[in-house]
Amino acid sequence: MENEVSIIRAKTSLEDRRMRGKEIVRKRVAAYCRVSTDGEEQLNSFSSQVKYYTELIEKESDWMMAGVYADEAITGTQVSKREGFQKMINACLDGEVDMVITKSISRFARNTLDTLKYVRTLKEKNIAAFFEDEKINTLSMDGELLLVVLSSVAQQEVENISNNVKKGLAMKMSRGEIVGFVGALGYDYDPATKTMTVNQEEAKIVQYIFNRYVSGAGSSTIARELEEMGVPNPSGSKKWHQTTVAGIIRNEKYVGDLLQGKTFTVDSILHRRLDNLGESDKYLLKDHHEAIVSREVFDKAQEILAKRGKCRSNARLRKDEYRTLYTNKYAFRL
Repeated sequence: MENEVSIIRAKTSLEDRRMRGKEIVRKRVAAYCRVSTDGEEQLNSFSSQVKYYTELIEKESDWMMAGVYADEAITGTQVSKREGFQKMINACLDGEVDMVITKSISRFARNTLDTLKYVRTLKEKNIAAFFEDEKINTLSMDGELLLVVLSSVAQQEVENISNNVKKGLAMKMSRGEIVGFVGALGYDYDPATKTMTVNQEEAKIVQYIFNRYVSGAGSSTIARELEEMGVPNPSGSKKWHQTTVAGIIRNEKYVGDLLQGKTFTVDSILHRRLDNLGESDKYLLKDHHEAIVSREVFDKAQEILAKRGKCRSNARLRKDEYRTLYTNKYAFRL
């Protein structure tokens, strides 16, 4: 199902298209809903909501259907990602809708700023937004004041849900369960069993990177060598970057460990994430899965990585001193 579906688009008569401020025989009412994302359940949910709003609107003698718009529930916190919502707003601004009806403020928008922005936009066009649960009509005298209070409550609800989700994920990570695995070169991941198994062909690339690095080659050199050999990178292309190589070298998964909580969410509304530098708990599980490189090689690589990073950040070192700190020690560095 597409993000936006307009099930019924009523044809309005000339009488129904009279200018704002004059009598409108029947209000053109559009409904907005959010549905789940689980295939058949999603379709059933959408169909049931279309049926519900169709019957609701038909009960009112001065209402007529102007469409049912829907978005997937996962896009609920950010209005900019809700295509169905945006199309409904555009229909309102194009003069095709006189009133919008939705289940609650939290279904309409999940933060105060977005709620007020769109309610005021509609209000300027004399278009009402009606929230069933709260029984608020935004064109009423006291509607906006009450809306400010309730939309703040809705935003707090989102933040509370986010905190509960964080606690649940933290419990899973503390038990050693894999959470949010996005893949790693050298491993195949089974989402059903949440297990990692070594991909032997890809593992050879990982081992090459580590072996070259501990023998003295830099990450830029290794990236160039992999490109020359035509080896695909983790995303499948033949272009390798120094940062990609360095990221593989830093990844504890290659020694069989699992570190989770490397990033954390700082804004539950915008879903903004940052690297976890101690603001949140991390969870390390040793020997979680089969290793691709030995702990000795991995530890050696981390030692070299740390020394080179320290050298680059030390502005007092002359260029020749910076190079001799580790180049002489690892004779085969290119």
